[in-house]
Amino acid sequence: MKLLILGDVMGVSGRDVLKNKLPKIIIENKIDFVIVNGENAADDGRGITRLIAEEFFSKGVDVITSGNHIWDKQETTDYIDKENRLLRPANLAEGSPGRGYEIFISKNKKFKIGVINLMGNVFMRKTDDVFQIAKKFIEKVKLKENADFIVVDMHGETTSEKMAMAYFFDGKVTILVGTHT
Repeated sequence: MKLLILGDVMGVSGRDVLKNKLPKIIIENKIDFVIVNGENAADDGRGITRLIAEEFFSKGVDVITSGNHIWDKQETTDYIDKENRLLRPANLAEGSPGRGYEIFISKNKKFKIGVINLMGNVFMRKTDDVFQIAKKFIEKVKLKENADFIVVDMHGETTSEKMAMAYFFDGKVTILVGTHT
């Protein structure tokens, strides 16, 4: 199983690189699953639009994670409810549009990949306690039971909070990546 995880794609230049290089990278490296943090992909570097998300999916992205800029484009509020491949932080207020995690199938249809998007509490917009939400998630989604692989996008300001989350998930997920910084 080959995962490709790309950090924050930023604005037009980031989108151009993804659009021009990702399909070839997927083929040449036999990538089974692609996750991209796309919350800064809009022209002004704040938010993502339906058109941008659909372009990412057409180039081979399987899941788009996000963070504190997820609601910066008004249209995202409606689109995220219809598109399960666009995740928002799971620890946003209950009742927020969209989903914070999902289980997906790899390109080769052999593996189930659980992806959760979390946002740190330190120096970020107000969110529910990231550790409480992580605990609830890991009680529901078990590695090697519900998913062959579990990927965590921990979107936050501080490396210390990301490291603490990595210790929390140790042995319970496949990989934790830190985005935003």
